[in-house]
Amino acid sequence: MDLSESSLIPDLPLQHLAGFTHRWVDADGVRLHAVDGGRPSGPAVVLLAGFPQTWWAWRKVMPGLAQRFRVIAIDLPGQGHSERPERGYDTHTVAAHVHSAVKALGESTYSLVAHDIGAWVAFSLALNFESHLRGVALLDAGIPGITLPETIPTDPERAWKTWHFAFHTVPDLPETLLAGREREYVGWFLKMKALSPDTFDDAEIGHYAAAVAADGGLRASLAYYRDAAESARKNRESLARRHLAVPILGISSSHGSIPDMAASISPWADDTTRIVVPDAGHFIPDEQPEAVAAAIADFIAR
Repeated sequence: MDLSESSLIPDLPLQHLAGFTHRWVDADGVRLHAVDGGRPSGPAVVLLAGFPQTWWAWRKVMPGLAQRFRVIAIDLPGQGHSERPERGYDTHTVAAHVHSAVKALGESTYSLVAHDIGAWVAFSLALNFESHLRGVALLDAGIPGITLPETIPTDPERAWKTWHFAFHTVPDLPETLLAGREREYVGWFLKMKALSPDTFDDAEIGHYAAAVAADGGLRASLAYYRDAAESARKNRESLARRHLAVPILGISSSHGSIPDMAASISPWADDTTRIVVPDAGHFIPDEQPEAVAAAIADFIAR
C-alpha cells in the first residue's frame, strides 16, 4: 500500500489531531479504516476501540502519545468506516485482519492497546501473533472464554453492566427493536457506563450512533456478541497449548466493569502489570485520557 494515500472522506473529524491522516488498508480482503500519525520513526502503538465506539474513542489519548510513538487507531471490521463483512466476527478471524492491516502499514512489531471488544480482539491477536508484539494493554473488558462470565448476574446492582451480552445474541430481536433508535441505545451506554453522564456531549453520541445506524452497522456490532462463543472456544484451545509471555498491562478504573484487569488475565499470562485509573467508569480513554496516555507510555518504555 502507498502510505502517501489518505482516505477520500472529507468530513471525518480530525480537527483536533494535527499530523494524523485517514488511510484505507486492505487487510486480507477486508478494507479497514485507520488513522495514522505521530512520530514516524517511533515505536508503533496500535489502538482498538469497542462497542459502541469507533477509532474516535482514542482522539484524546492520541496527542499524548504522538511525540514519542507512531500511533495507529484502527476501526475493527464492521466498526466506524471499516468494511462490514457478512460473517467472520469471531475475535481470532478479526485479529488476523487487524494484524494484516498493521503489516500493510509497514509495522512488523508493535504495542497493542485495546478497550472493551477491542480488548477481545487484542487478546486473541496476542495468542496468534505474540512474536510481533512488544506489549498489550487491555482496558476494562470481560474477554470471551477468559474473564467474561458464563452467566449474567440478576442482581440489579450488577446486571445493568452486562445484561446486553445476552440480548445481543438473540437472533433478529435486537434489530427489530433498535432500528431507528440507535441514538437512544448508544446514548444509554455512553451515559450510564461513564462515571459522569456529561462525559459525552450530543455531538459525540450522534457520531457513534451514526456509525451503528449506517448500513450494516447494527448487524456488525451485534455479530461480535453472536460470535463470542466461537471466540471463547478458540481462546481456550490456544491457551491449552501455551500461556502468553508478552507483557500485559491491565488497566481498570475506579468505577468500571472489571475491578482488576491484570488479576483476571494473570492465570493465562506470565507477565502482568496492574493499574487502576481513578475517577473513571467504563470509558476510561474518554474520561481520563491523560492518565491512559501516561500509563501506556510508561508501559512501553519498560
